[in-house]
Parts: sequence; C-alpha cells; structure tokens
Amino acid sequence: MQKVTNNIEDKHEDCPIRDILELIGDKWSLLILYVLNERPFRFNELKKVVGKISQRVLTQRLRTLERDGYVSRTVYPVSPPKVEYALTDLGLSLLMPLSQLEQWSRASYQQVQGNREKYDKENAQ
Repeated sequence: MQKVTNNIEDKHEDCPIRDILELIGDKWSLLILYVLNERPFRFNELKKVVGKISQRVLTQRLRTLERDGYVSRTVYPVSPPKVEYALTDLGLSLLMPLSQLEQWSRASYQQVQGNREKYDKENAQ
C-alpha cells in the first residue's frame, strides 16, 4: 500500500493523493479550473467571473496552476499586451473525476444535511 501520510517535515513528493487534495481543497483553485473549462480568459475577465478574489491571490493561484501544468498562459505580442489563461490537457483530465465528485455531492447533499441535523439533535448537550 502506498504511503498516504508523511511526517510534517516531509515534502509531498511521495504522496500524490495529498498533493492533489491540497490543490482541490484550496478555496480558489478549483473554481478557477471550472471557469477556465468554459473557454480561455484574460486576467481581468477571469477575476470578474470568479468573483470575490483579490488580484494578488488570483495571480498566485494562476502561477501555481501554471507551474503544475493545469493551466497555460499565452502572451500575445500586441500593444497593449494580451495574456490569456486556458486549461491544458492535464487540467481537463483533472476536471473529469472532479465532475463525478460534484455530481455525487449534489445527489448526496440532502442526505448529508439530514445526517448532520440528526447527529446534532442526538448529541446536543
């Protein structure tokens, strides 16, 4: 069985599950990937569609997604400069299993909410 947990000091290099969960558990990265699934976007367009994200955080998230190979950044040699962000094949392949998780989440949401309410009633002090 593959190692799932590491010592706190360890890098995530030997734990691909943890590495991916860190990405999809991030507040903004998954939303950015879903938006880019529609089409390529320029930075300010993407910022508007994503919503309440600061310019700094969007820049950081895009750099991380580009570094990991999920997003491509294309600079067009025009004035004023034009930069577009798009999903790569790797980014598209990540969205496939995530869309299954999204479908499961939507289908199971009411049951989970009911379970939480039941648990809270039974364990209220």
